[in-house]
Amino acid sequence: MEHKLKIAVFIDFDNIEIGVKSTLHREFDVAAVLDALKERGEIVTKFAYANWGRQESATRALSEHAVQMVQRDPSPRGDKNGADINLALDALEMAFTHDHINAFAIVSGDSDFIALVNKLKQYDKRIFVVGGRAFTSTILQKNCHEFVAYESVIDDRPSRASSQERQQERQQERPHERQDRPERQDRQDRQDRQQQRPPHKRQALDLGQAMPLVERALNVLERREVRPQLGLLKSTMLQLDSTFNEKAYGASSFTDFVEKLQKADFVEVTGGEGRYMIRMKTGSAAVEKASAWPEQAIPILRDVLETHRMDVDNGVTVDELAEWVRQENPDFDWHAYGFQEFIELLNYAQDKGLTRIHPDEENGLMVHLGAEFHPPAPPPEPEVETPIEEEDEPQPIVPGQPTATGEIPEPAPQPKPQRRPRAPRKSGGEGAKKRAPRRKKPVV
Repeated sequence: MEHKLKIAVFIDFDNIEIGVKSTLHREFDVAAVLDALKERGEIVTKFAYANWGRQESATRALSEHAVQMVQRDPSPRGDKNGADINLALDALEMAFTHDHINAFAIVSGDSDFIALVNKLKQYDKRIFVVGGRAFTSTILQKNCHEFVAYESVIDDRPSRASSQERQQERQQERPHERQDRPERQDRQDRQDRQQQRPPHKRQALDLGQAMPLVERALNVLERREVRPQLGLLKSTMLQLDSTFNEKAYGASSFTDFVEKLQKADFVEVTGGEGRYMIRMKTGSAAVEKASAWPEQAIPILRDVLETHRMDVDNGVTVDELAEWVRQENPDFDWHAYGFQEFIELLNYAQDKGLTRIHPDEENGLMVHLGAEFHPPAPPPEPEVETPIEEEDEPQPIVPGQPTATGEIPEPAPQPKPQRRPRAPRKSGGEGAKKRAPRRKKPVV
């Protein structure tokens, strides 16, 4: 019997909020995320990391759901990865000190959390990643146990407050809060305009694109000699591909997904409701598989980026780039490659180093050229030091001892002692001692 999961939730609020606003044009709904995680286990603790001085409108919703808000004070130099480091340290500390917590949910789309995900998996923790398909790193999606797409858990109903509730809030405002009303009103109006936009209808993927994964999972269960029941089939499919989500194929549940496969004559389903047995359709050669893989869309996108290199290098919107792709490739359909939205293709290309996506408050997501078009400069070649040739010093010659050539030198003759030269006589001059004149003998 599988143990019940006890989940610790860690929310990188700045990342998930910018991603949701830029791609879905609506506010981040923490209630929808927590409800989706409750279907998978028991939530025992919840943390959210952000600079809450700039997120005043979101603190009320987080407080209502008992989410502990951890303040992240940015440093004067920006501190871009401050929330990532704090979140990772707290998650690892909890993994070391709370043995009863056996699952972690990382609510973010940042690829920097891959190291944290891998480390938690080493400690036998089940990892959920919650984020949008359009802005969550595909590397992060594929390296967790299950990726929960934010698009599949949000409710299409608008979550903004009614005008009556807004009026009651204004009446309860304190005097010092009323002074800030114009600024807060403008911010609320912008949020209302975003939420009043009609929800974008995402096109469902073709069921044939799911058949390679379904067939592979059924073959795994057959090799294990396990009966392919409904729940076991889904867990096996998630084990093989953590990004699988039946809602991407227009199904409301996994049971609905299997029923759609049965109606399309892809699989055989036996048994009653709740105890379905699934197997591949025998004797049918019409099992449609994915006609194209995500990797095959990269060369098409690369050619468009190369054609409009100067424009993309300065930054273009997603819609502009999508229009260029349609103009140069009228028959190109990204749905055939497994992408529900064009931004999902760009997100996939970003992990391939082809593009770089940057959120902008006014224009939404801006696309720039990736590292493939701006490779780093090669490192300078190391200077080759020429070896210094040492000159051989002449071997000292020792009398009586053989040299390198084997010759024995004769001892040198003793030098003759040299006589010390006599000092010359000093002639007359100043200082010279005058000699007394010689006295002559008298003549007798």
